[in-house]
Amino acid sequence: MSEDLHALQRRLAEFAAARDWQQYHTPKNLAAALSVEAAELVEIFQWLTPEESATVMSDPRSAGRVEDEVADVLAYLLQFCEALGIDALTALAAKIDRNETRFPAVRQARPDRADRTADRDDRKEGAEGEGRGREE
Repeated sequence: MSEDLHALQRRLAEFAAARDWQQYHTPKNLAAALSVEAAELVEIFQWLTPEESATVMSDPRSAGRVEDEVADVLAYLLQFCEALGIDALTALAAKIDRNETRFPAVRQARPDRADRTADRDDRKEGAEGEGRGREE
């Protein structure tokens, strides 16, 4: 998969260069653009109930909007990583390693209950002021 990410980064760089956009692709600008695109993804889900949000991909129109925003977020993230020389997959693997050390598993959740157990634990931790459900 890493080769796939690098190939996409090359395509994005070539796309920007062909339009003389690379001058605008500074880390600051790319971080801002990433934030905007992430907000546009959030906007799709803003007023949906949890049940509606879980089925958003069943409607072709909303699924297309979600996919477009995910693509925009990923494109800006890859361009940001390229601008700063960050290998996204290596950074992610290192972060998971750190989180496994910082937050050791207390118990194994059943696969069908993993999401609800994590949500309940996050709410409990947040109420205690620990904030463990939040990535830092």
